[in-house]
Amino acid sequence: MKQQRPLTIEGGRLVTPAGVQGGALRLVDGCIDGVGTAAQDGDEVIDAGGALVAPGLVDLGVFAIDKPAFHFGGITRAALMPDQSPRLDLPSRVSYIAKSGKPDFWVHPLAAATRDLAGAEIAELGLMREAGARGVATGRQWIANSGTMLRLLQYAAMLDLLVVAHPEDAALAGNAVATAGEVATRRGLPSAPAEAESIALTRDIALAEMAGARIHFRQVTTRAGLEIVRRAKARGVSVTCGVTPAHFMLSDLATVDFRTFARLSPPLRSEDDRQAVREAIGDGTVDVIASGHDPRGPEDKRLPFSDAEPGMAGAETLLAMTLSLVRDEVIDIGRAFELVATKPAEILGVPAGAIAPGLEADVAIIDPDRPWIIQSAKMEATAGNTPFDGQPTQGRVLHLYKGGVPIRH
Repeated sequence: MKQQRPLTIEGGRLVTPAGVQGGALRLVDGCIDGVGTAAQDGDEVIDAGGALVAPGLVDLGVFAIDKPAFHFGGITRAALMPDQSPRLDLPSRVSYIAKSGKPDFWVHPLAAATRDLAGAEIAELGLMREAGARGVATGRQWIANSGTMLRLLQYAAMLDLLVVAHPEDAALAGNAVATAGEVATRRGLPSAPAEAESIALTRDIALAEMAGARIHFRQVTTRAGLEIVRRAKARGVSVTCGVTPAHFMLSDLATVDFRTFARLSPPLRSEDDRQAVREAIGDGTVDVIASGHDPRGPEDKRLPFSDAEPGMAGAETLLAMTLSLVRDEVIDIGRAFELVATKPAEILGVPAGAIAPGLEADVAIIDPDRPWIIQSAKMEATAGNTPFDGQPTQGRVLHLYKGGVPIRH
């Protein structure tokens, strides 16, 4: 799949690193050739009709690849977590995954940090990096052994590999399905204190600082945890963090009717924590908003709340939920695309995620005001387990280009 002729997108509002601006966007040979420049003779010309012309989204840390769902949501690349079957703990598996989505979707594998993600023996990180791994991840689990975690971080630092960590103290979290508090107590749900997150963050950041490693926490969801990250950044630690829309849109009140679509990992937090996440998105502490895409079928969700598997189908709602923060004046439109495209691309080290010359021509034309209702039964994903089922929202992708080639109209 290769761009056959130059394409110029006119009449749109270009979302660039310098802000939203007018002018045309020219795509040549799969790359962005000019921003704000006019079409040339022989170009195919598209009229964006006043819509946003933005970078294709880069989804950092998904558990499954559903191309139709990602294309619906304007996502052109995703970093896949190693929690697959089989685990991404061998170079051959990483290499296969790195090629699996092309040509119309790019999958960036995150290699398993330890053999079988068991948290004991460090996997062959160097060979997996050569096979195409864009980072190394602990998966859904926390590495409880501090010595193992330190060795992992030291090894990753030598290889200049990103470490993606799950910050939740396993001994404290146990088999909890909810955050300790009034809602969990009233509903009789097994719960863990929110401090399970801050304790894990404190240790992992200290070890990353010792090792001189780059560490990214896929989800930080509590006020205390976000403050720990904020302080670490202030003293120069190479730490970044993300969150999914569930934790800035919903609190643990969404679990009161035991609806398993709200069974997530980490579990939904208090209203105060939800507000803290929104504040941290606004002040720059949060670097990435990711979908957390983890579709679960009825066999995993039509169970008692405590027995249901955690996870949500998030690819199709990522853009709309992030744009809701713009309407709520938490962030502006430029910051929105920094969170879902520019920063995740930068963290992964891929030449995409922004409307800038020389980068790959992964481009979405978006109507930010287009209304629609989220309906789990009509989702493109393999399962529609979204906690936003039935919610009216705004923001739809009209056209999507991967390397200058149209893949959604």
